[in-house]
Amino acid sequence: MAKSGDKSGSPSGKKSLKRKAAAEELQEATFAGDGATESGGQPPKAVAFPPGFSISEIKNKQRRHLMFTRWKQQQRKEKLAAKKKLKKEREALGDKAPPKPVPKTIDNQRVYDETTVDPNDEEVAYDEATDEFASYFNKQTSPKILITTSDRPHGRTVRLCEQLSTVIPNSHVYYRRGLALKKIIPQCITRDFTDLIVINEDRKTPNGLILSHLPNGPTAHFKMSSVRLRKEIKRRGKDPTEHIPEIILNNFTTWLGHSIGRMFASLFPHNPQFIGRQVATFHNQRDYIFFRFHRYIFRSEKKVGIQELGPRFTLKLRSLQKGTFDSKYGEYEWVHKPREMDTSRRKFHL
Repeated sequence: MAKSGDKSGSPSGKKSLKRKAAAEELQEATFAGDGATESGGQPPKAVAFPPGFSISEIKNKQRRHLMFTRWKQQQRKEKLAAKKKLKKEREALGDKAPPKPVPKTIDNQRVYDETTVDPNDEEVAYDEATDEFASYFNKQTSPKILITTSDRPHGRTVRLCEQLSTVIPNSHVYYRRGLALKKIIPQCITRDFTDLIVINEDRKTPNGLILSHLPNGPTAHFKMSSVRLRKEIKRRGKDPTEHIPEIILNNFTTWLGHSIGRMFASLFPHNPQFIGRQVATFHNQRDYIFFRFHRYIFRSEKKVGIQELGPRFTLKLRSLQKGTFDSKYGEYEWVHKPREMDTSRRKFHL
């Protein structure tokens, strides 16, 4: 008869004994393998874990960490061996080798959006011919941009505005001086400005951008992050010249993205001066718009070098409003609602 203090007779005690026995067998196999390698014999075979055994069941922390690192090494060796085997098979097949599988990413697994724009669609062509940017794309107007800030801006925001004015041709920086946007917009229209850019800040850091197309809108509100001024960029080039830059718009595929892309395009003149070799890029990836400003140089017929000039920042669309800025009575075409729209990581809106 078992004593009251002896737990070996209980089912839990039997399970713990089995786990200890499995761990001891695993440790003996590991030590035997280490002794074989140290004695100069053949390398040990891969450690086979008992079925149903988990490394987390090892109570000793040092032993558990040691077994985990050895298990990871074993996994790496198996993966490397499979990779080498596949490479040899592809080399043996030569041109008959099957194409390499495309890795699955969030971008190429994107959920299809019904509002994806087809450039050859007649409805899209009609919308482009009748929207607010038609006069710009028909070369009836030339861009004239006003850049301003929120009330009482700090030095970082002011420097960002000044550097943006060197990127966007025919842009002018004016200080706010406490005026409301509803009073600024009529003055911009009377002075033939085509766009208004407002840089907002919080805790002395730029955190928002309002882009309003004049005189009839639309108005887009962006969240701004990851701002880097020219002095903060490593290995940057010399200051940009006054040449009109080229513009690149990437991955604006939906109806909403198409509208935002046309807004950015209308900030720059039609005829870029290629002699300046300067490019402004708006790259959309997973609804984040990355802005970069580069200078390129042809090193040879096949090689091109690029040099970032700055500034750089990232934008996230918050809302798109019809007409000019009106926070109280404005009609919104699109508003970002995180709880309703961000239910899937593979669903994007731009």
